[in-house]
Amino acid sequence: MIIDERALTFVLTLAVSGCGDTVEAGAGGEEDTSFQRVINVEVLPLLAVDFEQRVQLTGTVQANRDVTISAEEVGVIREILTNDGSSVSEGQPLLRIDDSILRAQFAEAEARAGLAEETWERRRRLFEEDRVGSELAYLEAQYQADQAAAVLRTLNERLARTIIRAPIDGILERREVELGTMVSPGVPVARIVQINPVKVTGGVPERYAADVKTGSRALVSFDVLEGEEYTGPIGYVGATVNPRNRTFVAEIVLPNPSFLIKPEMVANIEIIQRTIPSTIVIPQEALVRVEEGFVAFVVGVGEAGEEVAEVRSVAIGPAQRDEVVVEEGLAPGDRLIVVGQTLVADSDRVEVVRTREANWTRDTW
Repeated sequence: MIIDERALTFVLTLAVSGCGDTVEAGAGGEEDTSFQRVINVEVLPLLAVDFEQRVQLTGTVQANRDVTISAEEVGVIREILTNDGSSVSEGQPLLRIDDSILRAQFAEAEARAGLAEETWERRRRLFEEDRVGSELAYLEAQYQADQAAAVLRTLNERLARTIIRAPIDGILERREVELGTMVSPGVPVARIVQINPVKVTGGVPERYAADVKTGSRALVSFDVLEGEEYTGPIGYVGATVNPRNRTFVAEIVLPNPSFLIKPEMVANIEIIQRTIPSTIVIPQEALVRVEEGFVAFVVGVGEAGEEVAEVRSVAIGPAQRDEVVVEEGLAPGDRLIVVGQTLVADSDRVEVVRTREANWTRDTW
């Protein structure tokens, strides 16, 4: 049993009963050697609280969406419209490819489409209204007009693709090209990440398969973000177990409006396995191991009304970090000795020098 360091700061007080009387008795020829020790202790008033048993994991952060953008047209980068690190919205222009050749082709196609449409309209009126001309010429004019219109639409779409736009809301994480870079379809030009919200994933040991489910509450913290703790439901639970490490994936989605959480950060995950309502929870260090199991000491009242230590045999239940559930042996209202418990024995006189707050939890201890 590891003794709290503060226990070492308490002085074992030996109160010699009738010290002054001993001196006087010594003067009269009689000496009283009786004494009783008094031990300084620190206590914790016990309350019935809810105890959460948790599955502890280590996970990593991933962006909610991570998209690499590629060029869809061939050409030279003529303009950079958004800088690295900027927040972007879906559809926002990022880069512009030289479109001079496409614009010339578009102008030519536009003229051809106009002529083909006019030719088709005249042949249609002559053939349908005046019955002049052959049906074949009529169909050819219609086909040429449709073909010219399709070419025009294609070139118009290609012109639109010379402006490279953001496909999602997010942050322009990295631009892969500079002014003057020659690109072609399929060449990566930029990467956009969406980190509000973020996804935290961890591997859950297969023995917890019955406890970890979609919707279960999880607590997430980061060593690099001291004092920050996030709560969120499990949004996804893997359907298979990894045969190499016997774990399955659990994913928690967390809001991240301040962008403090960054992809690839290491996360500490605690998934609520079960909750035990209205039970006695004490610091594990308050327990003293004996041959029969564990005992704890509480402050009681002696025959003369003095404060004394009372030993209690306890039955313990689930433990979590420095907390342990006491199923039998302690009750709400008991004053549990949490410092000095290894120095006392049953019925020893004690003096309470400090009382901890009754709403003790592992977060404030």
